[in-house]
Amino acid sequence: MSHVAKEKQKLLNRLKRLRGQLEAIERAVEADTECARVLQQATSCRGALDGFIAEVIEDHIREHMLDPDAPRDDPRTQAAEELVAIVHAYLT
Repeated sequence: MSHVAKEKQKLLNRLKRLRGQLEAIERAVEADTECARVLQQATSCRGALDGFIAEVIEDHIREHMLDPDAPRDDPRTQAAEELVAIVHAYLT
């Protein structure tokens, strides 16, 4: 996963927050917290994981599909930017 080296700390921070959310869900289940609250926490956790996935996909697109020297109005660059926007709209 070398293409994410530049964003490694940001991704690790996301994963640490995600771990904290999972641990909170575990504590809630152990404490017999009401179902609605557990589901709310689980939904938040899923959103955090979707955000992580979107970041990794975006980094991959920018690292492996874009030519850094291409102009912004290059059709491939525009298509890649549209793809990044679609991924973020779908996952976040």
